[in-house]
Amino acid sequence: MDSVLIVSNTPTTLEIISDMLNSQMFSRIATIQNGAEARRDIMNSEYDLIIIDTPLPDELGDDLALHAAEATSAGIILIVNSDILLEVSANVEDEGVFVLPKPVAPEFFYQAAKLLTASRRRVMMLEDENKKLQQKISEIRLVDRAKCILIQYLNMTEAQAHRYIEKQAMDRRQSRVVTAQDILKTYEN
Repeated sequence: MDSVLIVSNTPTTLEIISDMLNSQMFSRIATIQNGAEARRDIMNSEYDLIIIDTPLPDELGDDLALHAAEATSAGIILIVNSDILLEVSANVEDEGVFVLPKPVAPEFFYQAAKLLTASRRRVMMLEDENKKLQQKISEIRLVDRAKCILIQYLNMTEAQAHRYIEKQAMDRRQSRVVTAQDILKTYEN
């Protein structure tokens, strides 16, 4: 269910973070050791959580975090040295990147990871609801266009056109959208 990408140049850090996440029931954990490879992987795979332990061998990691925030809907944790925490935070927090100072207490790290995955789930639910509403609006527009066609070509009133589409859909055992599409095909060609 929860997939995680861990990016760190230190194999021991990769192992420590993986162990913390494994013990907390994350189903798929991928580990990468540099920013370039992480960028390629982000384009090919979808993650719920991306954890970046800075610095990376080919970059600091804040640019990778910004790239991930733009390219994915994953929660992003950026772990940085305490001395640059404020500077990096100012750079990335507006994009939704959660910045943690080194060393990270396991309890705090786990809470941050769970918060970001829960937030991601909530955002995904809202996006699904938005898609459904957009589809509903599109269907209403299509039916309204068919009503306008009926009003224009058959001199029906709006109520008659509405009733006609409802009755045709019921008689043909199809949705109002399919009926509206049939009407539009008939009269717009």
